[in-house]
Amino acid sequence: MDTKELYREILNEHNINPTHKQDMNEATFCMDGVNPSCGDQITLKMKLNDDGIIENVSFIGSGCAISQASADMMADLLIGKTKEQALSLADIFDRMIKEEVSEEELEQLDEAAALQDISHMPARVKCAMLGWRTMKQMLGIETN
Repeated sequence: MDTKELYREILNEHNINPTHKQDMNEATFCMDGVNPSCGDQITLKMKLNDDGIIENVSFIGSGCAISQASADMMADLLIGKTKEQALSLADIFDRMIKEEVSEEELEQLDEAAALQDISHMPARVKCAMLGWRTMKQMLGIETN
């Protein structure tokens, strides 16, 4: 199986059987995200524990396979991380889309690296970025 086929399988699995596409009660943060160019939309929720560790991430919404799979992969990646680590991963994801990431950084994205080729499909970049952009906006909000 070649790499592109493996990436397609990962993308399809996260779209068809998303682990984190569900509502969450008692979220610490909640934010709506919309991609106005195609109509994809999500409501992203995140729960942090008292130590500032991301305990849970979920999303609800609708959109194309890329936006929904990307949000699910992001949620997988963020659980157990701090806000700072989550924002660092978002920076790596942004740079991956711009083809400005090292192999070592790419490995930190785990399955989200399956979206690396999206950079060659400009119309789909905003789809892949929706969850990540929403998360960055959400974590920029101070709760204190």
